[in-house]
Amino acid sequence: MRPQSAPTQYQPRLLGAAVLWLLGGSALLLTTLVPMHPELLGWTPAFGLIGAPPVILLPLEPTLPRQVFALCQPRRRALCSVVWH
Repeated sequence: MRPQSAPTQYQPRLLGAAVLWLLGGSALLLTTLVPMHPELLGWTPAFGLIGAPPVILLPLEPTLPRQVFALCQPRRRALCSVVWH
């Protein structure tokens, strides 16, 4: 049995919300408004602000990591342009 995914009309909203959450959490941690590892809470703020959005994004868009890695890899040149005469 295949797992049910969210209806397609809600996926762009959830994707946008998760990306906004990730960017906002990163900004909060970088500006030190929220400490990364407080003594009382441990790593909870870091997970809540940075780790939770990817946990939400992966079920929505399972091919997203492959697409991002494909964009980061250098493209190969065509063999016809590297011909020795």
